[in-house]
Amino acid sequence: MDKNLAGFYNHYFKPALVWKHFAEICNIPHPSGSEDKIRQYLVDFAVAQGIEHKVDEAGNVYMAKPATPGYEDRKGIVIQAHMDMVPQKNNDKEFDFINDPIEAYIDGEWVTANGTTLGADNGIGVAAILAVMEDDSIEHGPIEGLITATEETGMDGAFGLKGGLLKGEILLNLDSETEGELYVGCAGGMDANVTLPYEAVAAPEGKALCISVKGCKGGHSGIQIICQRANANKLLFRLLRLIAKECDMALCSVDGGGLRNAIPREATATIIVPADAEAQVVAMVEAFEKTVIAEFTDIEDSISIKAEATTAPVEAMPKCAAERLMAAVVACPDGVAKMSVAMEGLVQTSNNLARVVSDGKQVKMQSLMRSSSRSEKEALGDSIKAVFELAGAEVELSGSYDGWNPNMKSPILKAMLESYEALYGKSPAVMAIHAGLECGIIGTNYPEMDMISFGPTICYPHSPDEKVEIASVEKFYDFLLHTLKNAPKK
Repeated sequence: MDKNLAGFYNHYFKPALVWKHFAEICNIPHPSGSEDKIRQYLVDFAVAQGIEHKVDEAGNVYMAKPATPGYEDRKGIVIQAHMDMVPQKNNDKEFDFINDPIEAYIDGEWVTANGTTLGADNGIGVAAILAVMEDDSIEHGPIEGLITATEETGMDGAFGLKGGLLKGEILLNLDSETEGELYVGCAGGMDANVTLPYEAVAAPEGKALCISVKGCKGGHSGIQIICQRANANKLLFRLLRLIAKECDMALCSVDGGGLRNAIPREATATIIVPADAEAQVVAMVEAFEKTVIAEFTDIEDSISIKAEATTAPVEAMPKCAAERLMAAVVACPDGVAKMSVAMEGLVQTSNNLARVVSDGKQVKMQSLMRSSSRSEKEALGDSIKAVFELAGAEVELSGSYDGWNPNMKSPILKAMLESYEALYGKSPAVMAIHAGLECGIIGTNYPEMDMISFGPTICYPHSPDEKVEIASVEKFYDFLLHTLKNAPKK
């Protein structure tokens, strides 16, 4: 450790007000779902500053500050961040996120934490809002602060935000993690939860084999989906269909994928084939591995597809149910469905067939769809629903939230490009992300809101290695203040 964060912000860090509030936030436990203490801190701050404020039904904290004299003609701006943090710690760290303060400290050019997440995501954004609200020397038009609840585990505060609360025409989301990048779009999402029930039958005589697909790179199903990486579930069922066409195969069990937002890296199935077909099946698997390796040249470098002898199961899926399952998984849309026309290199719509697992009574599957277009997301969901319903499965589409389509003619984008150029003599990168930001959800009830997301440089968020670059916080905050001062006129 270098220096403790608390006590140094007044003379060591700039901007002092931002670091003062961040140090105080670190001292207040605020993991997702346990936000009462941080919410009370925000309310107490507003009361002490004499700032108009409100806590809405979703637990969001709202503040408002009138324009400084001479800036009444500017469009109103909402500055927004979320109050909760991801609670992760190293295995050897004794820590209670409900009661213990974050042990933040200075490590060279960074601020980090001792064995836990730091909460710079999104504590720096919250601290910036409080600094703006506290500092009466700042020049700005009408501003509102919106600090949302429980973003990390479901974006509950954004979903619960009702129309009519916010008056501003512009929203600045302070939850991006690379200084010098402006985000102007993100994807919406929707889950498909699929259940295919079956009555297990006695397993036939024959040779039991474990078919495994391993070594795929996987990755975030929004950020890495454009890489066209292999989906282990899709490869496994493609292979199972090939085997079933050549011999009398019984499918006994399957276990593929893991988290809903991760591209599946591994998938396994246990099958039984006639004893005299074992050598043929092993040869098919070896040939399929070579085919897949060739197909994914320069994308995947460690794919392994094997057939190995295993203990014979007692039960298997009925042949008709297995056939319907294999057909549906092979037919299920997966990967990039459409690229954006508005922004080169941006995925607009995709699906990730994340999970396929049997338990002896049913097969459960889960897909996560993403799109910056509501209609395309709904159409993709309907396609997936149709595929699995044809196979006799029950399908529930849930958790839908809207994306945020890039608007390259945005007035606030133009103003912020000019502000960044004026401050730093260069243009920021204009980006969009094929993952979720609160902007997309907030835009549902505020469809005319002009939005940008930006922030300081934060590395390794959601992990105990999380750290925020000190110099980037000053640049980020100066940029925020310049943007407020130079906001578009009404």
